[in-house]
Amino acid sequence: MIFSKLKPLLSQQSKVALWRPMSEHRTFPMQPSRWQWNKFKDWFHFYVMLGVIPLGLITVCANVFIGPATLSEIPEGYTPKYWEYYRSPITRFIARYFLNDPQQDYEKYLCYLFLEKEKMQLRKLEKEIKKKMAERHDYQAYYYRPVMAKYHRISREASDYLESIRGD
Repeated sequence: MIFSKLKPLLSQQSKVALWRPMSEHRTFPMQPSRWQWNKFKDWFHFYVMLGVIPLGLITVCANVFIGPATLSEIPEGYTPKYWEYYRSPITRFIARYFLNDPQQDYEKYLCYLFLEKEKMQLRKLEKEIKKKMAERHDYQAYYYRPVMAKYHRISREASDYLESIRGD
């Protein structure tokens, strides 16, 4: 269309080209390969056909046949779902099947805040303990090193076995 009309104008600036002489006084114009450009166009058209066109058709059909939501009275005793507040049918579909419930997101955020506050309090307590230990020239003995019972049982069985072999 427009680009095809502009092509002769744009190609005039590159009239100087390298020529390779061949037999019978014919010449072969040396020019860069257009393979990458053609491959790009092929992939671009493929993905347009694969994605943009079907999604465009789905959007048009949803807006034409379903249409936007309208406000209406809520029946007695019915609690609307969170996705029913969106106007567009596609937005409602995405909110219902792909996004989290805003209440769930809010509760996850509250849990995150609670855990961060707990960490902050533990850090503050640890800082106070280290300060007191430095004041009193105390040694570090406020921590607990957990022991796994499995290894304790194995070690107990080994010591029992060795004791039974040793006799006494």
